[in-house]
Amino acid sequence: MASAAAPLAVRALLPRLPPCGAGGARHDESMRAARLIKMVLLLQSRPSMTAAELARELEVSERTIARDAQALSEAGVPVYADRGRTGGYRLIGGYRTRLTGLARGEAEALFLSGVPGALREMGLEDAASAARLKVSAALLPSLRDASRTAAQRFHLDAPAWFAEPRTPEWLPAVADAVWDDRRVVARYRRREADVKRELEPYGLVLKAGVWYLCARVPEAGAYRVYRIDRFTSVEPGADRYDRDEEFDLPAFWAERAEQFARSLLRAKAVVRLSEQGARLLPHVADPAAAREALEAAGPPDAGGRLTVTLPVESHEVAYAQLLALGPEAEVLEPPALRRRFAEAAARAAALYAD
Repeated sequence: MASAAAPLAVRALLPRLPPCGAGGARHDESMRAARLIKMVLLLQSRPSMTAAELARELEVSERTIARDAQALSEAGVPVYADRGRTGGYRLIGGYRTRLTGLARGEAEALFLSGVPGALREMGLEDAASAARLKVSAALLPSLRDASRTAAQRFHLDAPAWFAEPRTPEWLPAVADAVWDDRRVVARYRRREADVKRELEPYGLVLKAGVWYLCARVPEAGAYRVYRIDRFTSVEPGADRYDRDEEFDLPAFWAERAEQFARSLLRAKAVVRLSEQGARLLPHVADPAAAREALEAAGPPDAGGRLTVTLPVESHEVAYAQLLALGPEAEVLEPPALRRRFAEAAARAAALYAD
């Protein structure tokens, strides 16, 4: 929903904006004002946009886009329409607007977008600080405390528990190459070997305190993931590469993370679960694998117990995970793992014999 400040913001931006109609509802005026601001900001951020693209972004019809463009033009915003099949809308004369349309919640969310520790590790702390100062200076006086109020309400602690966070030596160099779309020649440790690769660095991911590089390997024509703390050297190349604009870093990472998690599950265990054990299984084993195993299971037996085939990383890991379920889980296969649980149960029974 548009903020209540939107009509005020758009009047500050567009002092001669025509009214939306005599007797128009305040809600409609607010929605229209917010839409016009967003339209100006969209055109400000791109060379041009077609009516179809604007209609899709703003969730209105192309006819509404034409009316809004006319209203902006009459208000003094230099929106120019290129006619023809390849035409569209654009701003002329280098027109820019100040950030007077930000509501308090929007300004606070803006300052939450930075991750101070990660920026510091990438060598971008000074640039981020300068950017925050410039944004603060552009805000209305009533919103200039947004950075402080946001910082007091949200803090991201990326590293995992019980692990000493360490900044990889080559992270700043890799980050520079990512921002500059510049090829690098990297050496990294792979098992006992030292491997040399030319890479096109596409994006950085910080996962539980560990930095990863998502890069394209030109000689293989494929995208791969590298742990940056395994790099032994990074040399910037002389050439930049042409970035594939279709590459979607969050989607790529989500797909590779799921593939990696599944690749670890190389063994299986057949387990009979009580009703409570079935509820707890996703909390002690891989959640996705546990849910799939429960969905694939047949009906409960006469005692209400469910038999599942659970993918596990190893039988050693399965022992540590399923032991947490106690008597709510009975391991049926493999036999060696069942014997190990039987021995553990016997030892536990002896401890509590008194």
